[in-house]
Amino acid sequence: MNLYEHTIIARQDTSPGELKQLTEKYSKIVEKNDGEIIKTENWGLLNLSYLIRKNKKGSYIHFKIKGKGNMIYELEKNESIDKKLLRYMTVKVKKFDLETNYFNIKDEVDNKEKTKN
Repeated sequence: MNLYEHTIIARQDTSPGELKQLTEKYSKIVEKNDGEIIKTENWGLLNLSYLIRKNKKGSYIHFKIKGKGNMIYELEKNESIDKKLLRYMTVKVKKFDLETNYFNIKDEVDNKEKTKN
C-alpha cells in the first residue's frame, strides 16, 4: 500500500455544507477503491497566489490516504469533472506527519502574542 497526501481546492462560494458533502463524496470514492482515509483536514478559506477561474480565494481540504495507484486515478478522474473544484493535487509520500497541523500554528502564535501584551 502506498501513502498519499491529496489536497483539493473548492470554489470560494462553496458553503460549509457543500464542503462536507465534497469531503464525504471523495472519502467514499477512496473507500470504494480499497483505500483508507487516515486523516482529513479542513484548512479553510485561503488566498490563492493567482486568479483561478475568476476566484481569488479557495477552500482547501487535505486528505492523508493509504491505498493503491488505481484508487488515485479514480479519485482524480471524478475530481476533474467536478465544477465545484478549482484544483487538486496528489503527492506520494514515504510516511505521514500526523502530529503537526500547519494551519493552526499561526493562530497559536497570535494567541501567545496577545497574552504577552
